[in-house]
Amino acid sequence: MSPLLLSVLLSLVSAVAYAAAAIVQERVAASAAGPRYAPLRRPAWWGAVGLNGAGAALHVAALAYGPLSLVQPLGALTIVFALPMAALFVGRRAGRAAWWGAVMATAGLAGMLSLTGGTSAQSLAGDERRLLAIGAFGVVALLFGAAHVVGRSVLRAVILAAAAGVAFGIASVFTKTVAVDFTPHAPLAQWPSLLVLSALAVTGLLLSQASYRGAGLAAPLATVTVVNPVVAAAVGLTLFGESFRYGTAGTVAALICGAVAAGGLVRLTLDRMATAEDSPSVSSGSSVSDGHTAGPEVRQRVDVGPVPGTRAHLEVEVRSRTVAGRS
Repeated sequence: MSPLLLSVLLSLVSAVAYAAAAIVQERVAASAAGPRYAPLRRPAWWGAVGLNGAGAALHVAALAYGPLSLVQPLGALTIVFALPMAALFVGRRAGRAAWWGAVMATAGLAGMLSLTGGTSAQSLAGDERRLLAIGAFGVVALLFGAAHVVGRSVLRAVILAAAAGVAFGIASVFTKTVAVDFTPHAPLAQWPSLLVLSALAVTGLLLSQASYRGAGLAAPLATVTVVNPVVAAAVGLTLFGESFRYGTAGTVAALICGAVAAGGLVRLTLDRMATAEDSPSVSSGSSVSDGHTAGPEVRQRVDVGPVPGTRAHLEVEVRSRTVAGRS
């Protein structure tokens, strides 16, 4: 097998691993049991952490065999893989609007990444690293605060996903810096950057987990998948001297691709917001995902509990209850 073909295969498997991790994270969040950010007692969540780690390892391995211009765009296929996988394994089918949004986000991101050209290996000075770390945590904190001010659950989830994408993107920058400056003779010389990298990676993981609560799968996953490489590419363009291919024409094409990706995110968000309005949530703790789970009428409350004894058929008891503040 040629190195280029092996790189493509590793990239595709990496995207599948990321997609599977996102599906598991969304299912853990949809269960509404345990903490929003770190459900440490849920084995399934640790499985998602492992899948994310496997996806990252496969992505790095793909970069060892193939060019960045090929591997990075293939990573954008995570969104496209996640939707049919969710329909196949957990019965969460996406509508036409969600598919269009996912395809737009993936195509726009892949096009923009394919136009981003790299330079020779470069690193950041100590002052640049400190400013970048402070700026990254500042932006993440700002988005975190904004998410808790927004009243709409879907918008809150998208903002949290954007914060996670920022954390992951800057973590990628520090990964590149550590890899360039690493020397076997002084393996611990990069410990400050490794500490920042680890903090950003954990922060991104926790924020991405919280973003799936009440927002389904497609919108948060697409937001993280797009924001992550866009932030990393922006840092590369400003601090590493990278540029878009083909000069002015490439820059214009990259901006168009960015607009297409942003349009896909907006479409996914609006579709999810419309779905949430059409499907009221059930107060027993279950959540509506992707607009295919029916909810009770407004001002009704449903209590779900076991029926004593053995029954050969299903018994359902519906009891009327008044919502606080309404009759």
